[in-house]
Order: sequence, then structure tokens, then C-alpha cells
Amino acid sequence: MERISYRVALGGIVSAFCLMGMFLTGVFPLLYLVLPMLAGLLLLIVVEEVGTEWAWLTYFAVGLLSLFVTFDKEAALIFIMFFGCYPILKLYINRIPTKWLRLIVKLLFFNLCMVAYFNLTVYVFGLTELMEAFEDWGKYGGAILLAILNPFFLMYDLSLTNMMVLYRKWLKPRILGRKKK
Repeated sequence: MERISYRVALGGIVSAFCLMGMFLTGVFPLLYLVLPMLAGLLLLIVVEEVGTEWAWLTYFAVGLLSLFVTFDKEAALIFIMFFGCYPILKLYINRIPTKWLRLIVKLLFFNLCMVAYFNLTVYVFGLTELMEAFEDWGKYGGAILLAILNPFFLMYDLSLTNMMVLYRKWLKPRILGRKKK
């Protein structure tokens, strides 16, 4: 019983922090990518402490509520499509034994998410400013942008790994205390 209440409480606290970050995208529009990244990073705490099932529940709750709470719908969409689910999916992808296959799966997932995000943003939400920006680059503008974004994704992936190590080795022992032997 105590374990369930701990899971619910942790999920609620992390959800509140994630939603606060998502809400702040309307206050600080320049951070519309950074704040969803940080919200996704907070989901790693749920994964580490109570497991992926609860992390998925937290992700779905934050994703749904961010559509209603967030003024910047682009930020909510990028959280739902990539920054919220990737930190959880990364744990499954990292189970692939071959390093190159793991890298290909990560890049394929990222590129599919970005193409879907672009299409939803332009064709569903009607934000045609993205299409106008690509006119300067010609018909290969989308491919050029994806090629530019892939190294940034790899840095993001590495930073997620490093943040998880930092949480496990430094932050968690200081917050939760060391366990007695």
C-alpha cells in the first residue's frame, strides 16, 4: 500500500513540475524547446524510482494536460511527440545489443518524429511560417534541416545518459540518503 502511494505521489509531483515547465513556454517563448526537454528529463526520475509503467502514465498525464494548460501548442506537441516519450523509449532502445543498430533505431525514431511534428504543425495547426522559411532553402530544405538536427539529437541523447548517471551517483544519494548496510 505504501509503495502505491509513493508511486502516485512521485508521479504527481513530477507531473506538476513538468506542467509548470510546459506552462512557462507561454511566458518565455524562446524556451519552447528547452522547457519540454527539461520536462522529459524529469520523467527519468520516475523511470529510475518506480519503473517505466508509471513513467508512461506520468507522460500521458503531462501530455494530455499540457494541451490544455500550455499557451504554446507547438511546445506541447513537441513534448508529446518526442521529448516526453524519448527518455522512456531510450531505455528500451538501449537494450539492443549492437551499437550501430541501436544508433540507427534512435536516429530513425528521431527523424520520424521530426517529420511528423513538422507535418502536424504545418498542415493541422496551419503554422505556415515553417513552409515560408524553407522556401529560401529550396525543395531540399526539410532534408537539410534534418541533417542539421541529427547531431543535436545525438548530443541530447548523450546528455540524457549523463543526466541519468548524475542522478544515480550524485543527486539520489544526497536527496534520499545512503542506505545502511
